[in-house]
Amino acid sequence: MRLSNKIALVTGAAGGMGRATALTFAREGAGGVIIADIEDADGAAVVDEITAAGGAAYYVHLDVADEASWHAAITATLERFGRLDILVNNAGISGTFDPDRTSTAFFERLMAVNTRGAFLGIKHGTEAMKRTGGGSIVNLSSISAHIGQAEVHLGYSASKGAVKSMTTAAAVHYAGDGIRVNAVAPGMLPAMRTSRGSADPVWRAQQIDGVPLKREGKAQEVADVVLFLASDESSYVTGTEIMVDGGLTAV
Repeated sequence: MRLSNKIALVTGAAGGMGRATALTFAREGAGGVIIADIEDADGAAVVDEITAAGGAAYYVHLDVADEASWHAAITATLERFGRLDILVNNAGISGTFDPDRTSTAFFERLMAVNTRGAFLGIKHGTEAMKRTGGGSIVNLSSISAHIGQAEVHLGYSASKGAVKSMTTAAAVHYAGDGIRVNAVAPGMLPAMRTSRGSADPVWRAQQIDGVPLKREGKAQEVADVVLFLASDESSYVTGTEIMVDGGLTAV
C-alpha cells in the first residue's frame, strides 16, 4: 500500500480528477480521505463508494475561495483523524465557462477559485502538516500555464500560471518543515462540469488532433501521477511540475 495510514484531503473531490484521486488514495491504503467540495450530494456519494470498499472517508463542504471555509475543513480533518499528511489542491473552474474571454467578472472568479483557493490550501495545509513533521502538497496546474489557447479566458491561463509559480515558491518556503510541494499539469482531459466552450466536440477534436498521442487523457492517468507525488516514492521531489498532456506541450 503506497499511502498506508496517511491522511489526505482532496479538494474538488466530488467528480472528475478529484474523485479519481480520492478513490485511488483509498485503494492505496490511506488511513482517511477527506472529500472536500461544494457539491454535497456528489461528495457524499464518493464517501459511500470508498466506505463500501472498506476505506475511511469523510465529506466536508469546502468553498476553496473562502478562508473561513478552509479553517473549518482543516479543523474537521484534525478533529476526526488527528493529522494531515497529504493535500491535493484540485478544485478549480474551467476557463471556457464564460464565452467572453475578457470578462472582468469572470477573471476575478477564476483568480478567486483557482489561485486564491490553492494559496489558502497551502497556507492552512502547511500549518496542519507542521504539527506532525511534514507532508506532501500537490497542486493542479494546467497546460494553459504554458501555452496560449484561443478559446480559453485570459484569466484561466493567469490563474494556473500563478499556481505553477506558487508551487515552486512554496517548495522552497516549506522544505525546512519537511513539506514537499509539487504540481501536475493536465492537458486535454474530459470536460469539467464547469466547461462550456471546451466541451464542444468540434473544438475538442481540433485540440486532440494536436496531441502527439492522438487522444484525450483519462482522469485516472492524472490521479496516478498525483499518487506518485503524494507518496514517499517521490521523497526527493519538490518544486517540480509534471505534465500529463500526451506530449502536447512538447510539440
